[in-house]
Amino acid sequence: MRNLVLVLFCAAIVTSCTKKPEEQTAAPVVTETKPAPVEIADPKYTEIGKAFSANLSSGDIDAMMASYADNAVYVWSSGDSLSGKQAIIDYWKERRGKVIETITYPNSVWLPIKVNQPQSVEAPGTWLLAWNQVAVKYKNGKELSFWSHSDYHFNNNDKIDRVIQYIDRAPINAALASKK
Repeated sequence: MRNLVLVLFCAAIVTSCTKKPEEQTAAPVVTETKPAPVEIADPKYTEIGKAFSANLSSGDIDAMMASYADNAVYVWSSGDSLSGKQAIIDYWKERRGKVIETITYPNSVWLPIKVNQPQSVEAPGTWLLAWNQVAVKYKNGKELSFWSHSDYHFNNNDKIDRVIQYIDRAPINAALASKK
């Protein structure tokens, strides 16, 4: 029995003193990562949108339009649209100069996103989504407060080439209707 204990003791010492073989680590698996379908874009696009709103409020249409591409398209949810930077400039100069006395945006939410994989008909690239509370006083004395949603698409030169504005034009048309 004594010999057996001695043999087990020696075996324990030998096995505890021997160096264990290094554990082999598997080579890291390299997987191709695809970008998310949509990701948050650079906040500089929010600043462009805020400048757009500030310039419209102040009536500086030329400064407002500095962020537009020459081939820009402005589309309303009703299906009406303007094509080309000059047509958009003409519209806003007429609207802001002859129809709107004041326009402000008391509350706004801005979300710049980059669309990597379109889900439907939207163009890939950078979009700025804006939800604005609009307070407007018309030159005829009528006042309105409403919310609008606008989507701004930017081309590769960071110029707005497409705007889609979702707005209920019925209250606007009613405020501007002339009484006969």
